[in-house]
Amino acid sequence: MSEAIPQSPPRVRATAKWPGLTVLAVVLLVLPFLAGNDYHYDLMIKIALTAGVAVGLNLLVGYAGQISLGHAAFYAAGAYGSALLVSHYEITPVPAMLLAAVGVAVLAWLVGRPILHLKGHYLSMATLGLGVIAAIVINNEDQLTGGPDGLTVAPLSVFGHELSVFGSYQLFGLTISGTQVWYGIAAGFLFLSVVFALNLIDSPLGRALRALHGSEIAAQVAGVDTAKFKLRVFVISAVYASLAGSLYGYYGGFITPNIASFTHSIELITIVVLGGMASTYGVILGAVILLLIPQFLTGFQELEMVLFGAILMAVMIFMPRGLVPTLARRFQKEAP
Repeated sequence: MSEAIPQSPPRVRATAKWPGLTVLAVVLLVLPFLAGNDYHYDLMIKIALTAGVAVGLNLLVGYAGQISLGHAAFYAAGAYGSALLVSHYEITPVPAMLLAAVGVAVLAWLVGRPILHLKGHYLSMATLGLGVIAAIVINNEDQLTGGPDGLTVAPLSVFGHELSVFGSYQLFGLTISGTQVWYGIAAGFLFLSVVFALNLIDSPLGRALRALHGSEIAAQVAGVDTAKFKLRVFVISAVYASLAGSLYGYYGGFITPNIASFTHSIELITIVVLGGMASTYGVILGAVILLLIPQFLTGFQELEMVLFGAILMAVMIFMPRGLVPTLARRFQKEAP
């Protein structure tokens, strides 16, 4: 049977991408002027990196309809892989990050071929097992990864210049701090992640993924090689996580097995569901909310996690499609 791609119009048209990208670029450029101290920058950097992972995961969950409960494994593989390449093989950080991403892509391809033939709860359990295995390996191989004590990561360097959080740098005659430089790197990563995702959604691959999400059987009848397309998007989302993990390691200078934990994987899935599946900008908002809410609840001490869970439950009950899709539908109904 020849492979055919459904010719339905894409959700994100070429002309429709630019307003959203423009707003995102403006927000990312304005945020540094609102940051009062390094703590604010630290929070914005972590939000940007987490949102980048969520954008990639949204391609897998929101568009292809494949649930992954072990995506933190790829995040940790990128972080530990690039750190070990720098420390053990004396590869410079940027090539190490790219090599780690290639290694993660190969790993995702090898793992994805058998498990993506599964469906529903079986697929979720298989990806959960992947995350558990990664966490166990990182904890037990203490001579290589540092085990539970963690691993020190060399700082990112570009053209021989180390980009440390604690440094200061000259740019066009202006003195900027290390945290400001790192915010620029994280914001650039997020912006490029969104650009790539939107272009992919607007491609034949994106249309095939939407057909797959709607009905895998119908997509197969139409001639779509569902196994191939699921594997492709699984690898792409894993590379997103790997790159973000490498940047996180370079930024913090220290990584622990917690980044490969089941809790981290659930946090990533929650971001996608909270912001709105199949909504690229929605998952960015989901990352902002999920990482900011705990900051406002710290004063409640023992009740912090209870209130945090109650807020997430309320959102899911009253906005089951996620924040952005639900709000978008309401505005469309109210429009004349």
